Amino acid sequence: MWEIIVAAGWPIWPLIFASIIALAIIVERTWVLRSEVIAPTNLLPEVHKWMGQGVINKDSLVKLEEHSLLGKIFASALANEKNSREVMKESIEETGRAVAHQLEKYLSTLGTIATVAPLLGLLGTVIGMVELFGAFTNSGHDVAQFARGISVALYNTAAGIVVAVPAMIAYRYFRTKVDTLLLDMEQQAIKLVEILHGER
Repeated sequence: MWEIIVAAGWPIWPLIFASIIALAIIVERTWVLRSEVIAPTNLLPEVHKWMGQGVINKDSLVKLEEHSLLGKIFASALANEKNSREVMKESIEETGRAVAHQLEKYLSTLGTIATVAPLLGLLGTVIGMVELFGAFTNSGHDVAQFARGISVALYNTAAGIVVAVPAMIAYRYFRTKVDTLLLDMEQQAIKLVEILHGER
């Protein structure tokens, strides 16, 4: 592996750095974006039960906020229980925007890496080609420099693709996952609002 890095030259280092960041984001988002942690399916029935028992108070709202991101949305709805439907809806939307921002954390960085990695590979290719053509002189050509130019060009092209493809796949996957989670939370929030207004 070290021989490949040496053969690829200095242009490979930004790609290695980008791949480490991409891998860290993929691992972190895989761990964080778990449905059972973000939007547990048993939370709405549990909140409904609390409402029936009349145990909704300041302490239970704090507990609900700390429970999950869906809990934060529910807590904002319950905190405005005595207000109009419009005020409750605005409160839920405001909390929802903050939750969406949390869910989308680091995804723009991952998308940027997926876009920039092939360009970094192309930069390495261009540098390799410059070295390659630099091997030709009036007195002949330097075989070692020629070979080095080819290796720099090819290794960096390959590395750019190797970094970009998994990063793009992961980015698309996480974007879909976030959209699904947000839709699920929105539907559950609507159900809670209907319960609070006696429509369910």
